[in-house]
Amino acid sequence: MSEYLVGRTALVTGAARGIGLAIASALAGGGANVALVDVDAAALNRAARLASQDALPIQADVSRRDDVQRSVDTTVERFGGLDILVNNAGICPLTGFAEIDENEWDRVLAVNLKGAFLCCQAALPYLRRSGRQGRIVNVASVAGQMGGVAIGAHYAASKAGLIGLSKSLARLLAADGVTVNCVAPGTTETDLTASWSESVKASVRAQIPMGRFIQAEEVAKAVEFLCSPMAGAITGATIDVNAGLLMR
Repeated sequence: MSEYLVGRTALVTGAARGIGLAIASALAGGGANVALVDVDAAALNRAARLASQDALPIQADVSRRDDVQRSVDTTVERFGGLDILVNNAGICPLTGFAEIDENEWDRVLAVNLKGAFLCCQAALPYLRRSGRQGRIVNVASVAGQMGGVAIGAHYAASKAGLIGLSKSLARLLAADGVTVNCVAPGTTETDLTASWSESVKASVRAQIPMGRFIQAEEVAKAVEFLCSPMAGAITGATIDVNAGLLMR
């Protein structure tokens, strides 16, 4: 096990499965204390055991300020501080644009964008205290960069907003030495994509230059890098992990 994160504490949202669990496991493998936050309590407890023997599971809804503050307070009480925040929690309905109602729109934006905003606000005092070891990584999406067809417009809008939020925070926190970056995955092997028909999967793969979906561990490695000392001068950036779907 590498030890570049030993003594540091990370909080990862949406950590019960998929990309979030892969990120929590990668950071724990780097030596960090890790708190896993998710709304699904049963899946969360299983995920925490997979991530690390010392991982801290916290059941919470990131769209609720009280839940978010409790998550941060519980993490700090357990580990003595907070150095890394990874905002990964998100929902991705596939509703067509004309069929999206206000309640669904509001819920997607509340979890995907407002949730990250609330987590950043709650974590800010501790991240500033961490100084040049402080890190925020927001998990966006290629859909937030180029729009989405298969996924909902509300999801794409929330991820575009997350990229804008990250740039604003990067400017705000640069003088404190805290970096703020995004990772933007392309289509990733998750429970959602596993439910697609083979014809839909083949159609999506045909649009990707590398001809394959992303693995959750590949996204996690990009997050791990941004949390490491090697990325100390990178802030306000969006790291693409999309198998060539968007080239800039």
